[in-house]
Amino acid sequence: MLDDHTAAASSSPWPTAYPEGYAVVDVETTGLARDDRIVSAAVYQLDARGRVEDQWYTLVNPQRDPGPVWIHGLTSEVLADAPLFPEIADEFAKRLDGRVLVAHNAAFDWSMISREYARARATAPVRQRLCTIALSKELRLPLPNHKLESLAAHYGVVQQRAHHALDDARVLAEAFRPSLHLAAEAGLRLPLLACQPLTEWSDGPTTASSGSSGSTAARSARVGYQPSYRPTTWRPSRKRPACPYPNPGRYEPGEQLIQGMRVAFSGDTSIDRELLEDRAVDAGLHVATSVSRLTSLLVTNDPDSPTSKTTKARSFGTPVIDEAAFIQLLSHVTPAGTKGA
Repeated sequence: MLDDHTAAASSSPWPTAYPEGYAVVDVETTGLARDDRIVSAAVYQLDARGRVEDQWYTLVNPQRDPGPVWIHGLTSEVLADAPLFPEIADEFAKRLDGRVLVAHNAAFDWSMISREYARARATAPVRQRLCTIALSKELRLPLPNHKLESLAAHYGVVQQRAHHALDDARVLAEAFRPSLHLAAEAGLRLPLLACQPLTEWSDGPTTASSGSSGSTAARSARVGYQPSYRPTTWRPSRKRPACPYPNPGRYEPGEQLIQGMRVAFSGDTSIDRELLEDRAVDAGLHVATSVSRLTSLLVTNDPDSPTSKTTKARSFGTPVIDEAAFIQLLSHVTPAGTKGA
């Protein structure tokens, strides 16, 4: 199926406005908050027509608890001797330079990458990104949901090690190529977004000083327990403090989210639900467990499902958006009290 798409597009004019190259990226992280870190990164470099030019993978010592080990499989012991992000920043940048960053939920990958470069007192050489979820929606692909495995299955791409950065990047590269060719055949404008360097980041808790990191002992010391996490698991407590911001009302489609908005989630999400909720809370939003007339927004990848939340959202006229759009909006949440400013 991949070869058929490639052959079909090769015989038709290629849009001159399309980028000259792409960097398909996947990063595994310790979580979703501003103080979370990258634990592994992979890049597949593709040419203008989506053909693989090179691949690259690295582990990264996050200088803290590795987070969801049961998802990415990277323990403190595995990461203890890995390079720190500043030590791989230049090589990573070479793989990105002059290319459009492509990722599944690209806003998330870009935010993590951008914050790591900010901590390293550098800037990632990325000017534009493309989210494969957004591209799939533009192409109207008949997918049951927006998970990477669904996109892969649609194109017959076999996943070998889910949540391993290199294999996820490979799968995405193989699935992106036919999507790119379908877009070219249709003369579709690619859903490219500008990449603005992020400045809101935190080093987070650490168990070692910020001195020289040359020795194995020093590197191991940096991978430490975080007091905010329970001893038996990396997840924060589900009992969260009350949102400190007043509810500014409903989300207005096309506008930005505002701190204090009540957000509810329904159905499957490609990012672990609790991680997604944590990131929403970190941005200053109120995560609601049900939908009411006070709910500002419902996030679901299946708005036509007959769940109680989607049914109530329809009856109340509550705005509904999908996960990809929500992730994009989370990158720029408006501070409380500035509505209409």
